[in-house]
Amino acid sequence: LKGAAFMELRNNGLLEKRRVDVLKEKKLTITTAESCTGGMISSRIVNVPGASAVLKQAYVTYCDEAKHTVLGVKKVTLEKYYAVSSQTACEMAEGGAKAAGADVCVSVTGVAGPDTEDGKPVGCVFIGCFYNGNVTVKEYSFKGNRMEIRSQAADEALKLVLNVLK
Repeated sequence: LKGAAFMELRNNGLLEKRRVDVLKEKKLTITTAESCTGGMISSRIVNVPGASAVLKQAYVTYCDEAKHTVLGVKKVTLEKYYAVSSQTACEMAEGGAKAAGADVCVSVTGVAGPDTEDGKPVGCVFIGCFYNGNVTVKEYSFKGNRMEIRSQAADEALKLVLNVLK
């Protein structure tokens, strides 16, 4: 979905509701491991009545130290590939699921701006999704201001969850 149809779904909370419904049907729990989105994904999930059946906790790990201590991202990963990388998104997703004891974990790490970070341009975002022992990571290049980039990242994270669960 794109354009007006997508915005209508998003504004009505149907994107989130569909994810919560699928998780309930499959009897799965989810957690989030967020950096640049700062809790937007978990916030959107808890907007859905009954979300407590699938979301037990969520993590906002904005700094490298939190990614390491809370989610178990290896220091060598952060030193070699930096926070904004597919490797970090992968370890965040796996570590978040383990820390929360959740079946599914979606992770987001990226550059919302206004400045580049570790050679990565504004809008560069990596989203990971852990499920069933595997992690899928996708790289995105979003356009817009800080809030628009964060919002697009949250949208794509919710989409990735559904795609991984199919």
